[in-house]
Amino acid sequence: MASVSFLTRTVARRSFDSVARMSRVTHLGGVRFSSYFTPAHEYVKVDGKIGTCGITDFAQAALGDIVFVDLPEVGDEFAKGESFGSVESVKAASDVYAPVSGTVVEVNEVLSDEPGMVNSEAEGKAWFVKIEIKDEAELKSLLSADAYKAHCEEEAH
Repeated sequence: MASVSFLTRTVARRSFDSVARMSRVTHLGGVRFSSYFTPAHEYVKVDGKIGTCGITDFAQAALGDIVFVDLPEVGDEFAKGESFGSVESVKAASDVYAPVSGTVVEVNEVLSDEPGMVNSEAEGKAWFVKIEIKDEAELKSLLSADAYKAHCEEEAH
């Protein structure tokens, strides 16, 4: 069974408190970002042509204590839906998929030494990569915060 299936099953069993706190527009360091989500529990916060990507707070809660994060290199290119890294927790390992196509322009190197930061700052300081978005039209196929919440609620049933 694929590790993403574990994440999806576990996430479906969690409470929806973290999803309920999300909004369409979030703030990171005082800057407004449009946020989009995947059914596999990744997010992208868009500022112009740059997307900040990682796993959702909901996903980190399902995984438990994160002990390792494997990230790509600056300059790597990924297609939407392609695995760009992985996270390992005390429970399981899970691939992380690119929510949109693009080129990595920055990697959060802090996570190499502090992977547990994902548990406390998943949608904030513990972002995984920043990518230059290749095709902004791909954002239309992602979920809004409200749609993501509904998706998680549906998975639970």
